[in-house]
Formats: sequence, C-alpha cells, structure tokens
Amino acid sequence: MANKKELRVYNSMTQQKEVFRPAGEGKVGMYVCGVTAYDFSHLGHGRAAVAFDVLYRYLLHLGYEVIYVRNFTDVDDKIIRRANETGENPLDLSNRFCQEYLTDMADLQCLPPTHQPRVSDHMEQIKDMITQIIDNDCGYVVDGDVFFAVDKISNYGCLSGQKLENQRAGERVAVDSRKRNPADFALWKAAKPGEPSWESSWGLGRPGWHIECSAMSAHYLSFKFDIHGGGIDLIFPHHENEIAQSRAACQESCVSHWMHNGHVTNNNEKMSKSLGNFFTIRQITERYHPLALRHFLISAHYRSPLNYSVLQLESASEAVYYIYQTLQDCEDTLSSFREATPSEGTEPKGKTVRVLPDADKCIKGLRKDFHDKMVDDLNTSHVLTGAFQDALKFINNHTNALKKKQQKQRQSAIIQSLSEIEKEVKDVLDILGLLPPLTSSEILQQLKGKALIRADLTEEQLSCLIEERSSARREKDFAKTDRIRADLTAKGIALMDVGTETIWRPCVPVEQEEKLPS
Repeated sequence: MANKKELRVYNSMTQQKEVFRPAGEGKVGMYVCGVTAYDFSHLGHGRAAVAFDVLYRYLLHLGYEVIYVRNFTDVDDKIIRRANETGENPLDLSNRFCQEYLTDMADLQCLPPTHQPRVSDHMEQIKDMITQIIDNDCGYVVDGDVFFAVDKISNYGCLSGQKLENQRAGERVAVDSRKRNPADFALWKAAKPGEPSWESSWGLGRPGWHIECSAMSAHYLSFKFDIHGGGIDLIFPHHENEIAQSRAACQESCVSHWMHNGHVTNNNEKMSKSLGNFFTIRQITERYHPLALRHFLISAHYRSPLNYSVLQLESASEAVYYIYQTLQDCEDTLSSFREATPSEGTEPKGKTVRVLPDADKCIKGLRKDFHDKMVDDLNTSHVLTGAFQDALKFINNHTNALKKKQQKQRQSAIIQSLSEIEKEVKDVLDILGLLPPLTSSEILQQLKGKALIRADLTEEQLSCLIEERSSARREKDFAKTDRIRADLTAKGIALMDVGTETIWRPCVPVEQEEKLPS
C-alpha cells in the first residue's frame, strides 16, 4: 500500500501541520508519556495509548525503524497516598497496576513499545541529570529538596505560550515559600517518613514528577529525537518543564515534533479521576468488545475532544460486527470454491486471472482514500467510511454473486477480486490495530457474547425466547412474535428468520438509555 504523499503531523510547538522528516534516515525516535500506576486506567489513558499506537503502526507501515518509548510513573505522591490507604508497599502497588495497564493495552491491540521504562529503575539517570542541571546553575538545593530555577531559562513557556508571571497554574502542590520563584518546580524531594527513598548527593529522597521523562527519553533516545507525545493536559506544566530541564542539562536538546491527543469527555466535561466522572478501560471491556472500544477511540481525530456515550459504543460495536461478518462470509465462500477448484487463481493454459474492472477501481480507491487521510495528520475520523465501506459492499455483493451460476472465466475473476479486496481490507484493519490474531468466527462469537452480557441474557435464555417465538409463529400468534422480537431488539438482540430457522446477531438497541457501565 505504497503512498507518494508525505506524512504531515500537527506540531504543538509551532501550532501547525508540518511534513514529518526524522533526523535519522529511515529511523524514528518517539517518546510518549505513560500512566501514573496507582489505579486501573481510564478511557483517557486508553485514547492516548491508541492514538500513538496508530502512529507507531503507520510509521512501521511506511517502512521506518521506530524506537518507541512509553514510560511508567511508579514513584509519585498519588501512588504513596493510595498505598497508605490500602496498606501496601508503594512499589508493589504500582507494579500491580503497571501489569493491569499492560493487560488493558493488549486487549486494545496496542503493540508493545520498544522500551517501557519505570522511574524506580532509572534513579541513576535521573540523579545524573539533576546534577547536570545544578552544575549549569539552573537548579538549587534547599534542605535536601532540589528545585529548578525557571528564571534561568529564557524561553520558558515556549510550548504552552503561558507567561512566566502567570505560571502558578497547574502546580501539583501549594507554593513553597523556599522557592526563589513561585513557578520553580521540584527536581528532587527530600525523604519523608514511610515513603520510598533513594540515596543522592542531596540526601535521601525521590524524584519530582517532571524530571523522570527528561532523563528516560535522553537515556533511550538521546537529547535529540523526533516525536514526543502525550495527552493535551500534559502541555503545561509537564511538557513545558521537560523542555526546560532537558535544555538546562544539554543546550542542544531538541524534540522535532510535539504531538498531543485530545481529551475524552463525559457530557462535554473532561473525563478524569480527579473529577470522578471517569470509566476505566476494564469497566467498558467487560461489556463491549475491546475492538469496539478501539473503533470508538479512533472515530474522532486524535487531536479533537471525544465525547463518551453508550450509543457511540453501541454503534462502534455494530460497525465491527458488520466488518467481521462480511469477512467471515467472504472467507466461507472463497474456502468453498478453493476446495472445489484447487487451481483457483489461474485460467487454463496458464493465463493469469485478472480482477474485475470495478474491483480494480475499488482497490485503488481504498488505497488512495486510506493514505490520503492517514498522511493528513492521522485523520482516522472517517477512514472506515467512504472507500472502506465501498470495499465491504463489493465483498457482500460479489460473495452473493458467486452463489449464482457464473461462466468459469467470470467466476475466476470474482474469486480473484474478492481475494485481493479482502487482503486490502485486512491491511487497513491491521494498520489501525483492528485485526487481532483471531479468526473472524472467533471475533463474531466474542461480540455476540458481549451483546448477551449487555442484554442481561444467557445463551440458554435467548434460545428459550427464540423457541417461544417460533412456537408463536407456528400458531400464527403474530402479536406475541412481534412482542418478543421488539423486546429483544430493545436489548440489542436482532432476530432474523431464515426459512424455518431463526438466527440472531447484535444490534444497536432501539431504545438505548445513557447510563454508566456497571
């Protein structure tokens, strides 16, 4: 799926789209801020992970060798507070939630980054960078604490655009009177009783929040790398402080492209743990297939706000089911013809089978449409509409056509066309992270299982209702058959009568109420 257009990405530093040109030929260094591991991750965390996973996958598809680093914050005030509440060791608690996060990421089909460093494993790199900052007269020690002196950096605020005199906003703690400037921030915190701590030149203590990413990105990618990503809420103070620290430690420090994903909102208010209006990834995937959640997360442009709603998840689930039912039907049909004609793909006397003209147009249209959207700052918001839907329609129409008697030459052309369009569709799904290592049949069964959970029905209960309706049909009690069908449709279960048999599939509930997952 080659593409001649250059990839353009929005750079938060320059506030415009720019052609992406990595510093090293064919190589990309990318650092993305991960989670503070003290609880299950919410949809906002999932959106950031999926957004940058799509970027990672697309860069790999374009042929780049990518070093992708995503960190874990496993030493932090929030972790310590939660550990005190639960009576756990802070590092044990954070390790537990790091593992839970990795489980969620695997469910969402996020590829593992090249490196997933943790703060607790990189104390030497952190202390070395703090020492460099102090030696360069940009940090100072007070009673075992080390602060960064923002006045020493001439372009402090270059990413966020905030003026230095207004930069108390966003501080995680109350202003410390020992600071030379209220905007100065902690590089190292002196140890307190009962907190995890490490030896340093300034005494026992632990790192501040911001220094970890500067130290770990420099360790794995050097002081110059191509992409630094994270949620838009990290622009200030976290990323602003990273820039300041890194330049204070190394004057040549430079990130070429700063990329930030938008918030997930709930009733148009930012979803976050601090506001108490968040849903965890785990809460959602208990009721919806992870592919449906991923589909939902890429349904808006990564920089735009994404408003959570049950209806959106239902629609995403319906879309994923349609995709995989189409692929399943295609696979079943092609399989039956391949078994009947093992030499499928060639005409007698060695003539190569060509795809149908409309299939060739469909394939070229899908390739162009997909890459035109992806090179335009990863515009996934409509990537599964338009030409992609045309490809699915082609598969459905020609799968049905194969069931009818065809001339052998046209039959072979249809089979070849279906095979090639199926491959193109799967290529798109793979790049978007919507092609797990499961069969279409397995995915469909999982989607049906989630639908039963949402409908609060077991397979046995549904079978009984279907049989009850079938009996009513035989007795011509059409009021009862309509009532059973309507009741099930309201729960997200669609019944279809195929001859004398009734089958079912998930659907968007007709009367879907907005309510929290439980």
